[in-house]
Amino acid sequence: MALSEIKPDEVTYYALNNEINIPVDGQIPLAKDKAALQAFLKENVIPNTKTFASLTDRLAYLVDHDYYEAAMLDKYQPAFLEQLNDFLRNAHFEFKSFMAAYKFYAQYALKTDDNEYYLEDFKDRVFANALYFADGNEALAMALADEMIHQRYQPATPSFLNAGRQRRGELVSCFLLQVSDDMNSIGRAINSALELSRIGGGVGLTLSNLREAGAPIKGIDGAASGVLPVMKLLEDSFSYSNQLGQRQGAGVVYLNVFHPDIISFLGAKKENADEKYRLKTLSLGVIVPDKYYELVREDADMYLFSPHSVEREYGQPFSYIDITKEYDNLVANPKIKKYKLKARDLENEISKLQQESGYPYIVNIDTANNASPIAGKIIMSNLCSEIMQVQTPSVINNAQGYDVLGTDVSCNLGSTNIPNLMKSPDFGKSVESMVRALTFVTDTSNIDVVPSVQHGNELAHSIGLGAMGLHTYFALNHMAYGDEEALDFTNVYFLLLNYYSLKASNKIAAERGQVFHNFAASKYADGSYFDKYLTEDFAPKTAKVKALFADIHVPTAEDWAVLKAAVMKDGLYHQNRLAVAPNGSISYINDTSASLQPIVNRIEDRQEKKIGTIYYPAPGLSNDTLPYYKSAYDIDMRKEIDVYAAAQAHVDQSMSLTLFMRSTIPAGLYPWKEGRTEKMTTRDLNILRNYAHHKGIKSIYYIRTYTDDQEEIGSNACESCSI
Repeated sequence: MALSEIKPDEVTYYALNNEINIPVDGQIPLAKDKAALQAFLKENVIPNTKTFASLTDRLAYLVDHDYYEAAMLDKYQPAFLEQLNDFLRNAHFEFKSFMAAYKFYAQYALKTDDNEYYLEDFKDRVFANALYFADGNEALAMALADEMIHQRYQPATPSFLNAGRQRRGELVSCFLLQVSDDMNSIGRAINSALELSRIGGGVGLTLSNLREAGAPIKGIDGAASGVLPVMKLLEDSFSYSNQLGQRQGAGVVYLNVFHPDIISFLGAKKENADEKYRLKTLSLGVIVPDKYYELVREDADMYLFSPHSVEREYGQPFSYIDITKEYDNLVANPKIKKYKLKARDLENEISKLQQESGYPYIVNIDTANNASPIAGKIIMSNLCSEIMQVQTPSVINNAQGYDVLGTDVSCNLGSTNIPNLMKSPDFGKSVESMVRALTFVTDTSNIDVVPSVQHGNELAHSIGLGAMGLHTYFALNHMAYGDEEALDFTNVYFLLLNYYSLKASNKIAAERGQVFHNFAASKYADGSYFDKYLTEDFAPKTAKVKALFADIHVPTAEDWAVLKAAVMKDGLYHQNRLAVAPNGSISYINDTSASLQPIVNRIEDRQEKKIGTIYYPAPGLSNDTLPYYKSAYDIDMRKEIDVYAAAQAHVDQSMSLTLFMRSTIPAGLYPWKEGRTEKMTTRDLNILRNYAHHKGIKSIYYIRTYTDDQEEIGSNACESCSI
């Protein structure tokens, strides 16, 4: 039976999986998930996997039929290919849940061109990834295979999916573009959005430099239309460029909170917005300098500044102005056109929209720049708000070429699986292998359709190593999300990621005799970046966390001093190293919780196309872990912010931090609700955003609200069950 012949009502695994949500004697029947997994493998995978007599025959078939790149395999001796394949087979990998297996075979396993048969299982996809990222280095290929088959390391979806395939998309995940205040730049941005969406990446663009609606245009009897029409053009571009209908193009536009179009920018996402400008699929993000928080605290008026007049006075685009530092000068300068409103009115508008749609994302731009060890200016983020890298502006001529080629950003990401990496026989070696895999992606990326992105990547060599499974690790080790032990663990884990990724980057720089562009102007080069690690004690504080790291070397001040000297001598290859993405989809395959956030449901339901609901028990759910698997909607979001802040202290970029709110707040969750309405209000979101800023959070991804709709709550019936 081929895959197309499988009828949902003729197999047993969907029904078995759905029985998870039907309590038996007050118990969640988790055994049904294991039964569904075995049935899926028996009824779907095994009969529909193309088999071969030998590895040699399999690889020959895959090359001859244009499935695998011959060049990838030609870098290795046949004996090594056999050795690597034997190693992976002997690892005896098994999925732990029906959802993990289903997701892998539905989205990642290579299939025949007619989509009738599988050509890969998980170990085969790991085999291709290890060979591809090792680029002929046998020792590295074996090390990467070890990391991936034991699920200590997970490449991001584009990399994991495409590695080694002859017909493939790009390996990178997303892009950051800036738009200047001229028609050539706007046109180039739309073209870039089309091209980048075509090759499969989410695209972030900042429109902060564009003059506001109504601003004069020299030599033209008329006025500028502002950012809204450009936003609509971009949304239509992403909708059109959708990989032949296989996926929806995705983009986010950012605007500085001091831009005069900020109210209309936010309004474009509202349900009652003018249909001409209403945005249905484009995401929104707001760039927020520290000065804004100060004005909100003081309940003061705030001035919005015309980007064109600011650029004319300062000689550089609006995005590159330090508004917190220059605010009073901007207000006092009569040559700069400005508009006035109440800061708290804007604050409430942001919260209203977040209640209604989850947008806008928030980028605390001064927090990001103040923490950055890199010379230059961070001006924006990406589609998931975790990428923050310095950029420089381009100047585009009438031929759509570059008079000045600036730097924009491409993101290549991977993630550590926290519960599994904590079991690594050598934490540092594991991280080095991951850094080398990501380095191959940045070295071989060639996004020539957008020269500014290509140029930025060539100079920076940036990567983004992150993490998933934090709540799972907490639950397995009986730590409540956000408590003292949880914060202690998070601090030490990300300290280790920082230390060992720095060590790996330094080692690569020494091997190659090459550092990232402008390294000499960085805080790494002068050694000041390392000061806090030489003077503060980041070792585990609690007895439990000390025990958890008993077999893992936590670097001492002496270790940091040695690393500081090595970095000052030989430099770093990567401008940026760490970033924590949402990694929702790929976390299912890893059988672990997504990113650093709390789980949403103990039994999650996923709506899958053509199939309906698939139920997914929280990883490691049992009577033992049940008390520690509290829903994000029932956790004080200040605790989540505290967890992310503990990690952020060691992460050079940012993290995708989603806030989870109920439309009716559980009693006692937030002390400021006492004596007030139980409903979520704009005030709740205002308080949480300001708390996040106070704790040093660089960005807030989006707000998820769980409504009072009984149908939605009904999907969580198992929340109250015991196992």
